[in-house]
Amino acid sequence: MQIDTATPPISVDGTSTSTTSAAQWLSVIAVAVSAFAFVTAEFLPVGLLPQIAHDLGVSTGVAGLMVTTPGVLAAISAPTLIVSAGRMDRRYVFLLLTAMLLIANLVCAAAPNLAVMLAGRALLGAALGGFWTLATAAAPRLVQSKDAARATATILTGVTLATVVGVPLGTFIASFASWRFAFAATAGLVALALLAQLLLVPSLPSASALRLADFKALLGRSHTRLSMLMVALVFGAHFSTYTYIAPLLEHDFAMSTITLLLFGFGLIGFFSNALTSMVISDHLKKSVAAMILLLLGAMSSMLLLEHSPIGETAGMLLWGIAFGALPLCFSVWIQRGTTDLPEAGSAMFVSVIQVAIAAGSAVGGTIVDRAGVHADFTLGLGLALLGLATLQRLAAAERASKAPALQCACDPSVD
Repeated sequence: MQIDTATPPISVDGTSTSTTSAAQWLSVIAVAVSAFAFVTAEFLPVGLLPQIAHDLGVSTGVAGLMVTTPGVLAAISAPTLIVSAGRMDRRYVFLLLTAMLLIANLVCAAAPNLAVMLAGRALLGAALGGFWTLATAAAPRLVQSKDAARATATILTGVTLATVVGVPLGTFIASFASWRFAFAATAGLVALALLAQLLLVPSLPSASALRLADFKALLGRSHTRLSMLMVALVFGAHFSTYTYIAPLLEHDFAMSTITLLLFGFGLIGFFSNALTSMVISDHLKKSVAAMILLLLGAMSSMLLLEHSPIGETAGMLLWGIAFGALPLCFSVWIQRGTTDLPEAGSAMFVSVIQVAIAAGSAVGGTIVDRAGVHADFTLGLGLALLGLATLQRLAAAERASKAPALQCACDPSVD
C-alpha cells in the first residue's frame, strides 16, 4: 500500500492554503516510530556493556567501541549514502535504511565475538547517518508548509521517547532475559517501524540527484559555515559534559535517585520539544538563543550549586528543557538556511552532530580522567558561550545584509 499526497493549493504569497491531512500526519508518525527505533538501537549497548563484555570476553572499555563505531560511520555515511542514492525515490531509501537496521540488530543478537558485533554496529551506523539526513530533510515534504516545524518536532519526539523509554526498556529486558534477547526485541521494534513506513509513507521523488558540488556550494556560504559551527559548539558542549554527569551527581545522590533525575531530564525534554514546536516558526532566533542560555544556566548551576540537591535537581531540569528543544531549533535553523539544497544541508547537519558527539565525549572523557569533572564542565561552559557568540554573529550578519535592501526600498536616490 502506498499513499500518494496531492500537490496542495498555493496562495498568492506562495504558502499552502490547505490543512495537513490525517494521512500526511500518519506518515510523519511512521517516521517518528522509525526514529524511536533507530535511537533505541543506537544507544542500547550503553546499559548492557558489562554483560556483553563478559560474554564476548573483552574489557568494558573495548566493548565501548559498540557506541563509538556507529557514530563514526554515521558521520561518514550521512553525505556519502545520500549522494549514492542519486534520484532514487526517498521512500525506498527510507525502507532500505530501516531494513539495514533490522539486519544490524539481528547480527548483534547472534554475534559470537566482538568482530561480528562491531560489524553489526557499523551497519547500524551506516543506516543511521542516511536515515537522519532523510528524516530532517523530508519532514517539511510530508506535511503542508505551515506545519513543517511541527512535523520535525514530531519526528524528534521519537528521539526523546527513545531516551526516556526505549533505552531503559532494553536494559530491563536484558535484566530478566539476556542482552541478546534485548537486541532481538529491538529488531522486532524495527520490523514494526519498517511496516509502518511501507504502509504510510508516501512517494518522495527526488527532483535531482545530490552532488558533491552541492556540499561545496553550501560551504561557500558564510551563513552555512557559521550555522554548522554553532551546532558543533553547542552539541560539543552538551556531550562533553552530560556524558559524565553521573560522576558529578554520585557524591550527593544515590544511584536510584540519579536514575530518576535522568528520567526527569528526558521527560521534561519531551514537553519542551512539544511546546517549542508551537512557537518556533515565528520565533526561531529567540528560541535558539533562549535554549543556549538555558544550557549555560544549567551547566553553571551544576558547578556553582554543587552539593546542593535542590540546586543540582533544578540544574538537571533546566538542562532537560534546553536540550529537549535544541535539536528541533537547530534542525529548523538549518532547513531555513538551506532551502535550495535541503538534503545537502541535512547531511552536513547530521555529520556535524555525529562528529560533535564523538569528539565531545572523547575529549570530555580525557579531561575527566586527567583533571576532573569540574574542568570538564568548564570546557562545556566555554563551548556553549562560543556557540552563543556565533549565534550573535549570525544575527549581526543578517541585520547587515538587510540594511542595504531596506535603504534601497526607502531611498529613491539609491541606484
